Amino acid sequence: MGEVTLVTGGSRGIGAAVAVRLAAAGHRVGIGYERAKDAAEDVARRIREDGGECLPFQVDTSDAAQVDAFFDAVKEGLGPVTGLVNNAGITGPLGRFTETPVEVMRRVVDVNLMGALLCARRAALEMSTRYGGDGGAIVNISSGGATLGSPGEYVHYAASKSAVDALTVGLSKELGPDGVRVNSVQPGMVVTDIHAAMGDPQRPWRNPERVPMRRPGQPEEIAGAVAWLLSPEASYTTGAVLRIAGGL
Repeated sequence: MGEVTLVTGGSRGIGAAVAVRLAAAGHRVGIGYERAKDAAEDVARRIREDGGECLPFQVDTSDAAQVDAFFDAVKEGLGPVTGLVNNAGITGPLGRFTETPVEVMRRVVDVNLMGALLCARRAALEMSTRYGGDGGAIVNISSGGATLGSPGEYVHYAASKSAVDALTVGLSKELGPDGVRVNSVQPGMVVTDIHAAMGDPQRPWRNPERVPMRRPGQPEEIAGAVAWLLSPEASYTTGAVLRIAGGL
Protein backbone atom coordinates (compact mmCIF):
# COMPACT_ATOMS: atom_id res chain seq x y z
CA MET A 1 0.00 0.00 0.00
CA GLY A 2 3.03 2.30 0.19
CA GLU A 3 4.37 4.48 2.98
CA VAL A 4 2.18 6.05 5.63
CA THR A 5 4.09 8.58 7.71
CA LEU A 6 3.06 10.71 10.65
CA VAL A 7 4.62 14.17 10.96
CA THR A 8 4.15 15.86 14.32
CA GLY A 9 4.21 19.64 14.31
CA GLY A 10 3.32 19.35 10.64
CA SER A 11 1.41 22.57 10.18
CA ARG A 12 4.27 25.06 9.85
CA GLY A 13 7.98 25.49 9.29
CA ILE A 14 10.10 22.36 9.00
CA GLY A 15 7.15 20.06 9.71
CA ALA A 16 5.06 21.53 6.90
CA ALA A 17 7.97 21.30 4.46
CA VAL A 18 8.53 17.68 5.47
CA ALA A 19 4.86 16.79 5.02
CA VAL A 20 4.76 18.33 1.53
CA ARG A 21 8.06 16.70 0.51
CA LEU A 22 7.01 13.27 1.72
CA ALA A 23 3.65 13.52 -0.02
CA ALA A 24 5.43 14.38 -3.26
CA ALA A 25 7.50 11.21 -2.78
CA GLY A 26 4.34 9.13 -2.50
CA HIS A 27 3.82 8.96 1.25
CA ARG A 28 0.35 9.25 2.70
CA VAL A 29 0.86 11.75 5.49
CA GLY A 30 -0.69 12.28 8.91
CA ILE A 31 -0.26 15.97 9.76
CA GLY A 32 -0.19 16.48 13.51
CA TYR A 33 -0.78 19.96 14.89
CA GLU A 34 -1.58 21.36 18.32
CA ARG A 35 -3.18 24.78 17.70
CA ALA A 36 -2.56 25.91 14.12
CA LYS A 37 -5.59 24.28 12.51
CA ASP A 38 -5.81 26.73 9.62
CA ALA A 39 -2.13 26.25 8.80
CA ALA A 40 -2.51 22.46 8.94
CA GLU A 41 -5.51 22.61 6.63
CA ASP A 42 -3.48 24.76 4.23
CA VAL A 43 -0.71 22.15 4.15
CA ALA A 44 -3.34 19.47 3.56
CA ARG A 45 -4.83 21.48 0.71
CA ARG A 46 -1.44 21.83 -0.97
CA ILE A 47 -0.85 18.09 -0.71
CA ARG A 48 -4.29 17.19 -2.08
CA GLU A 49 -4.02 19.66 -4.95
CA ASP A 50 -0.88 17.80 -6.00
CA GLY A 51 -2.70 14.47 -5.85
CA GLY A 52 -1.48 13.32 -2.45
CA GLU A 53 -3.34 11.84 0.50
CA CYS A 54 -3.16 13.23 4.00
CA LEU A 55 -5.01 13.57 7.27
CA PRO A 56 -4.67 16.64 9.52
CA PHE A 57 -5.19 15.79 13.20
CA GLN A 58 -5.05 17.89 16.36
CA VAL A 59 -2.72 16.38 18.95
CA ASP A 60 -0.70 17.42 21.97
CA THR A 61 2.17 14.97 21.70
CA SER A 62 2.94 15.18 25.43
CA ASP A 63 -0.41 13.47 26.14
CA ALA A 64 -0.28 9.70 25.63
CA ALA A 65 -4.01 9.38 24.98
CA GLN A 66 -3.88 12.03 22.27
CA VAL A 67 -0.86 10.36 20.68
CA ASP A 68 -2.76 7.07 20.56
CA ALA A 69 -5.76 8.81 19.02
CA PHE A 70 -3.52 10.35 16.34
CA PHE A 71 -1.99 7.01 15.41
CA ASP A 72 -5.37 5.28 15.44
CA ALA A 73 -6.91 7.91 13.15
CA VAL A 74 -4.04 7.76 10.66
CA LYS A 75 -4.03 3.97 10.67
CA GLU A 76 -7.77 3.88 10.02
CA GLY A 77 -7.80 6.67 7.45
CA LEU A 78 -4.57 6.12 5.54
CA GLY A 79 -3.33 2.60 6.32
CA PRO A 80 -0.70 0.84 8.46
CA VAL A 81 1.94 3.21 9.77
CA THR A 82 5.41 2.84 8.24
CA GLY A 83 7.12 6.04 9.38
CA LEU A 84 7.24 8.77 11.99
CA VAL A 85 8.83 12.21 11.94
CA ASN A 86 9.10 13.48 15.52
CA ASN A 87 9.14 17.18 14.70
CA ALA A 88 6.85 18.83 17.28
CA GLY A 89 8.91 21.16 19.45
CA ILE A 90 8.84 24.42 21.38
CA THR A 91 11.47 26.69 22.92
CA GLY A 92 9.78 29.22 25.14
CA PRO A 93 11.01 32.84 25.15
CA LEU A 94 14.69 33.57 24.62
CA GLY A 95 16.59 34.25 27.80
CA ARG A 96 19.23 33.23 30.28
CA PHE A 97 18.77 29.91 32.04
CA THR A 98 18.37 31.50 35.47
CA GLU A 99 15.60 33.75 34.16
CA THR A 100 13.59 31.00 32.48
CA PRO A 101 10.45 30.13 34.46
CA VAL A 102 10.19 26.58 35.74
CA GLU A 103 6.84 26.09 34.02
CA VAL A 104 8.44 26.99 30.67
CA MET A 105 11.24 24.48 31.20
CA ARG A 106 8.76 21.78 32.16
CA ARG A 107 6.56 22.37 29.12
CA VAL A 108 9.55 22.34 26.77
CA VAL A 109 10.69 19.00 28.19
CA ASP A 110 7.14 17.63 28.04
CA VAL A 111 6.74 18.46 24.35
CA ASN A 112 10.28 18.03 23.03
CA LEU A 113 11.28 14.92 24.96
CA MET A 114 8.18 13.23 26.39
CA GLY A 115 6.33 13.91 23.15
CA ALA A 116 9.12 12.26 21.16
CA LEU A 117 9.22 9.33 23.58
CA LEU A 118 5.48 8.74 23.44
CA CYS A 119 5.29 8.97 19.65
CA ALA A 120 8.35 6.77 19.16
CA ARG A 121 6.92 4.18 21.55
CA ARG A 122 3.63 3.98 19.68
CA ALA A 123 5.45 3.93 16.33
CA ALA A 124 7.62 1.04 17.51
CA LEU A 125 4.55 -0.90 18.59
CA GLU A 126 3.01 -0.32 15.15
CA MET A 127 6.07 -1.02 13.00
CA SER A 128 8.30 -3.46 14.87
CA THR A 129 8.36 -7.02 13.55
CA ARG A 130 8.45 -8.09 17.20
CA TYR A 131 4.85 -6.90 17.49
CA GLY A 132 3.62 -8.03 14.10
CA GLY A 133 4.60 -5.01 12.02
CA ASP A 134 6.51 -4.94 8.76
CA GLY A 135 9.26 -2.56 9.88
CA GLY A 136 9.64 1.12 9.22
CA ALA A 137 11.61 4.24 10.10
CA ILE A 138 11.64 7.05 12.64
CA VAL A 139 13.31 10.42 12.13
CA ASN A 140 13.68 12.63 15.18
CA ILE A 141 14.13 16.35 14.60
CA SER A 142 16.80 17.54 17.01
CA SER A 143 18.78 20.80 16.86
CA GLY A 144 22.30 22.05 16.44
CA GLY A 145 21.77 23.39 19.94
CA ALA A 146 22.03 19.82 21.21
CA THR A 147 25.82 20.09 20.94
CA LEU A 148 26.28 23.88 21.05
CA GLY A 149 24.25 24.29 24.26
CA SER A 150 22.54 27.57 23.23
CA PRO A 151 23.93 29.69 26.11
CA GLY A 152 22.03 32.87 26.86
CA GLU A 153 19.13 31.80 24.65
CA TYR A 154 17.51 28.50 25.65
CA VAL A 155 19.78 26.06 27.44
CA HIS A 156 16.74 24.05 28.53
CA TYR A 157 15.69 23.57 24.88
CA ALA A 158 19.20 22.47 23.90
CA ALA A 159 19.21 19.97 26.75
CA SER A 160 15.90 18.51 25.61
CA LYS A 161 17.25 18.09 22.08
CA SER A 162 20.42 16.44 23.35
CA ALA A 163 18.14 13.91 25.02
CA VAL A 164 16.37 13.37 21.69
CA ASP A 165 19.70 12.43 20.14
CA ALA A 166 20.37 9.97 22.96
CA LEU A 167 16.92 8.52 22.30
CA THR A 168 17.86 8.15 18.63
CA VAL A 169 21.03 6.19 19.36
CA GLY A 170 19.43 3.95 21.97
CA LEU A 171 16.32 3.18 19.95
CA SER A 172 18.31 2.49 16.79
CA LYS A 173 20.16 -0.28 18.62
CA GLU A 174 17.06 -1.65 20.33
CA LEU A 175 14.79 -1.58 17.29
CA GLY A 176 17.33 -2.44 14.58
CA PRO A 177 16.78 -6.20 14.95
CA ASP A 178 13.03 -5.58 14.65
CA GLY A 179 13.18 -3.83 11.28
CA VAL A 180 12.86 -0.24 12.48
CA ARG A 181 15.50 2.33 11.59
CA VAL A 182 15.89 5.39 13.84
CA ASN A 183 17.83 8.51 12.86
CA SER A 184 18.04 12.14 13.88
CA VAL A 185 18.41 15.42 12.00
CA GLN A 186 19.99 18.46 13.68
CA PRO A 187 18.88 21.66 11.91
CA GLY A 188 20.78 24.85 12.53
CA MET A 189 19.39 28.36 12.08
CA VAL A 190 16.34 27.85 9.86
CA VAL A 191 13.83 30.45 8.68
CA THR A 192 10.58 29.50 10.46
CA ASP A 193 8.10 31.31 12.68
CA ILE A 194 9.51 29.63 15.79
CA HIS A 195 11.80 32.67 16.10
CA ALA A 196 8.84 35.02 16.37
CA ALA A 197 7.31 32.70 18.97
CA MET A 198 10.47 32.98 21.08
CA GLY A 199 10.44 36.77 20.82
CA ASP A 200 12.93 37.58 18.03
CA PRO A 201 11.49 37.21 14.51
CA GLN A 202 14.66 38.62 12.94
CA ARG A 203 16.93 36.13 14.71
CA PRO A 204 17.83 34.02 11.62
CA TRP A 205 19.43 37.06 9.99
CA ARG A 206 21.35 38.34 13.01
CA ASN A 207 25.11 37.78 13.13
CA PRO A 208 25.34 35.87 9.84
CA GLU A 209 29.09 35.47 10.38
CA ARG A 210 28.42 32.84 13.04
CA VAL A 211 27.30 30.45 10.29
CA PRO A 212 30.11 29.42 7.91
CA MET A 213 27.71 29.51 4.93
CA ARG A 214 26.70 33.06 6.00
CA ARG A 215 22.96 32.48 5.75
CA PRO A 216 20.09 30.74 7.53
CA GLY A 217 18.65 27.55 6.10
CA GLN A 218 15.24 27.01 4.57
CA PRO A 219 12.73 24.40 5.80
CA GLU A 220 12.89 22.63 2.44
CA GLU A 221 16.61 22.02 2.93
CA ILE A 222 15.84 20.11 6.12
CA ALA A 223 12.92 18.29 4.51
CA GLY A 224 15.19 16.83 1.85
CA ALA A 225 17.35 15.13 4.46
CA VAL A 226 14.32 13.77 6.30
CA ALA A 227 12.87 12.38 3.08
CA TRP A 228 16.16 10.65 2.32
CA LEU A 229 16.35 9.06 5.77
CA LEU A 230 12.85 7.66 5.27
CA SER A 231 13.60 6.38 1.77
CA PRO A 232 14.94 3.02 0.59
CA GLU A 233 18.20 4.80 -0.27
CA ALA A 234 18.87 5.01 3.47
CA SER A 235 18.08 1.35 4.08
CA TYR A 236 21.40 0.72 5.87
CA THR A 237 21.35 3.97 7.85
CA THR A 238 20.31 3.85 11.48
CA GLY A 239 21.59 5.55 14.61
CA ALA A 240 22.85 8.49 12.54
CA VAL A 241 22.68 12.09 13.77
CA LEU A 242 22.74 14.20 10.62
CA ARG A 243 23.68 17.84 11.11
CA ILE A 244 22.27 20.33 8.61
CA ALA A 245 23.40 23.67 9.93
CA GLY A 246 25.39 25.47 7.25
CA GLY A 247 28.65 24.37 8.83
CA LEU A 248 27.75 25.51 12.34
